[in-house]
Amino acid sequence: QVQVVESGGGLVQTGGSLRLSCTSSGFALDDYVIGWFRQAPGKEREGVSCISSSDTSTYYVDSVKGRFTISRDNAKNTVYLQMNSLKPEDTAVYYCAANLMRSRVVGSMTRHEYSYWGQGTQVTVSS
Repeated sequence: QVQVVESGGGLVQTGGSLRLSCTSSGFALDDYVIGWFRQAPGKEREGVSCISSSDTSTYYVDSVKGRFTISRDNAKNTVYLQMNSLKPEDTAVYYCAANLMRSRVVGSMTRHEYSYWGQGTQVTVSS
């Protein structure tokens, strides 16, 4: 059974940090480009960051550049999203997923290219 599990969310104050983790069962994360998405109440799910299977290429949406860092530890079958200098507008449910349609990182993230969505982890940034 294919499953993705996100963890690490929580409540932090503006300027704080969190590290999200994404693990899987039933398939290996290192076979795919892995992306982090987020969805705030009443908004569309947006791509935040993704990383190539070889860890050599990454993408960040403009709003998180310089604050978020994506990384992966293939030995642990885990992809991380380090989030620093958090802002209230970062409040959302964060999801990770695997890109089954591309083998490399490109300059955008398209939701329909991703599969194996987890349940998400809530990130709340208080002002």
